[in-house]
Amino acid sequence: MPEAPTGSRPLAPGGGIDAHRHDTPQIVYACRGVLSVTTGAGTWVAPANRAIWIPAGTVHEHRAHGSTDLRLIGLTGNPLGLARPAVLAVGPLLRELIIAYTTDPGDSGEERDRLLAVLLDRLCRAPEQPFHLPTPSDPRLAAVCAALRDDPADSRTLARLAAQAGTSDRTLARLCRTELGMTFPQWRTQLRLHHALLLLADGASVTAVAHRCGWASASAFIDVFRRALGYTPGRAFTL
Repeated sequence: MPEAPTGSRPLAPGGGIDAHRHDTPQIVYACRGVLSVTTGAGTWVAPANRAIWIPAGTVHEHRAHGSTDLRLIGLTGNPLGLARPAVLAVGPLLRELIIAYTTDPGDSGEERDRLLAVLLDRLCRAPEQPFHLPTPSDPRLAAVCAALRDDPADSRTLARLAAQAGTSDRTLARLCRTELGMTFPQWRTQLRLHHALLLLADGASVTAVAHRCGWASASAFIDVFRRALGYTPGRAFTL
């Protein structure tokens, strides 16, 4: 396996990098646009105030939503101590450190070493964000999740979805906790937020996104989005 590269790469809307892996860990960050990273365990989505940690050896693919400025940082060892992908909060200082470090990846010397040291210090302090959409393995739950991925606005209850999948709502609720690590309502909200970010990146209006993702009103969508991401949908691409 090759080592994880460091540098910048523009990606057109819908563009990406096919499934691959590295023998060293990597931080991926979109300082413009929205980036999704998919592995066999699910999908992680990161707007401009989030970065994604990818452990060494993890098979993953990148996808850009909106015009995306992708920044990649290949690391050595495991400075974060994480054996799984994770979404990390990116504040203004960490953002500028990432941009500076990836702008001229061919540079070397003590100044660059100091820049990396500060960057790693801020990364290790960055809180992990619960912004992962897990992929289930049970075929009944997988069928329900696939249906909601196709139509995030689907408002059917767990009982109705379970009946279509040939099982009970109690069984699906148990599978959600054991396979997804969250309740069904939590997973559905996570799915809708993921989809909302992608639609916003493609230029959809806040009202249209709220409708297409299943919120009863734009104000309800704005409230959930702000609590999850720390800013309103209207500011998503002006950070």
